[in-house]
Amino acid sequence: MSNERIEITILRNFFFNEDFTRKALPFVKSDYFSNRIEKLLYEEVYTFVEKYKNLPTKEAILIEINRRKDINDDELKLIKDLLNTLSSEEVDLQWLLDTTERFCKDRAVHNAVLSGIKILDGKDKQQQPEAIPSILSEALAVSFDNHIGHDYIGDAEDRFEWYHTKEKKYKFDLSFFNRITKGGVPSKTLNIALAGTGVGKSLFMCHCASHFLNEGLNVLYITLEMAEERIAERIDANLLDVTIDDLHSMPKQLYDDKMNKLRSKTAGKLIIKEYPTASAHTGHFKTLMSELALKKSFKPDIVFIDYLNICSSARFKAGANVNSYTYIKSIAEELRGLAVEIDVPIFSATQTTRGGFVSSDVGLEDTSESFGLPATADFMFALISSEELEEKNQIMVKQLKNRYNDPTINRKFILGVDRSKMRFYDVEQSAQTDLVESGQEDSLSTDNKFKQLGKFSDFKI
Repeated sequence: MSNERIEITILRNFFFNEDFTRKALPFVKSDYFSNRIEKLLYEEVYTFVEKYKNLPTKEAILIEINRRKDINDDELKLIKDLLNTLSSEEVDLQWLLDTTERFCKDRAVHNAVLSGIKILDGKDKQQQPEAIPSILSEALAVSFDNHIGHDYIGDAEDRFEWYHTKEKKYKFDLSFFNRITKGGVPSKTLNIALAGTGVGKSLFMCHCASHFLNEGLNVLYITLEMAEERIAERIDANLLDVTIDDLHSMPKQLYDDKMNKLRSKTAGKLIIKEYPTASAHTGHFKTLMSELALKKSFKPDIVFIDYLNICSSARFKAGANVNSYTYIKSIAEELRGLAVEIDVPIFSATQTTRGGFVSSDVGLEDTSESFGLPATADFMFALISSEELEEKNQIMVKQLKNRYNDPTINRKFILGVDRSKMRFYDVEQSAQTDLVESGQEDSLSTDNKFKQLGKFSDFKI
């Protein structure tokens, strides 16, 4: 099979792979097959599936082929021989779909070019040269994706099912973060922590990475600020429940015992990769993930990038004549695009401005370098510290932007912080009482919400 042509692989799977046939058959055309025998076989397969809505059998196709009047005995024998070579074989469905789609695109473009040449040579009397651009455009548009938009009326039932389908979310171990995100962050999102230097951006990401690893998830932590060992040290302190100072004096046997205990608790993996500051962009990150998948069979469930402002852009070269607004916005858009492409949530961070660093009430306007970053992020929050909070081993969190929930609910809240163990924790409700404009009000129960909604039902459809 190593030397097998893709056309044979496609035909084989039309007989034995129902998922592939349902998804690919509507997009494959007979003129994509340059070999007449393969084209004849495909035409009969297509006709059978269209008529009977089921996979064909070799016997049924052979009977249909025998009925055709445009096939001579030599061609019939070649078709029989080809049918006899087809048998069921295991193959990765996504690879097969991707390869078949690429084959269809290549053949469509090839046929379009040949059609253009015939038109220019005057061999096609039915079409004029003005038709060539549209022929090429149709060929370039070949795709297995038949979704062209959401039909509001026609897709109402699908939409209702979506409302009642539980979305996969990545839950925090911090209750207020779960409240404000309605149970955790979903995939395909960019989540940003805003804080001043030394306040706790990396601490927050190390804490979350530790938690998600403990939950059995695969975590990829990309650092452009600190060495890999420094990040691992912080995660050690969190997961092994020891201070950073004690890590350096811990006996080897005790360290091994704690690591073995951790290893037995989680099925997840944590990969930490360091890049030089401002040297890596999403292209490097995608290459890294491809290598990890190949060499370690590792696919991340969640990605941390420490931190956004010191990444580089894949679209703009370093030192190019681009202002900071455009450059940082570009990085944010690329990271969010990466999150969508690999279907994971991405966490990163950004710095406050000089004014925001000394402010006790940080806002979106205190985002350094580019206001385009909060415009792109799905979820953005500020970590705010003060001498008073530091004395109590606490830190304040303020919602700045939230696509998951109403940001005015629980706008501000307090978390406990243990910097020696690189850990955040929930504090008692009494710690929240002195917050100004916190928005911490009990929300209506679902039943009460619908009772109130019923009062206005006469004014709605």
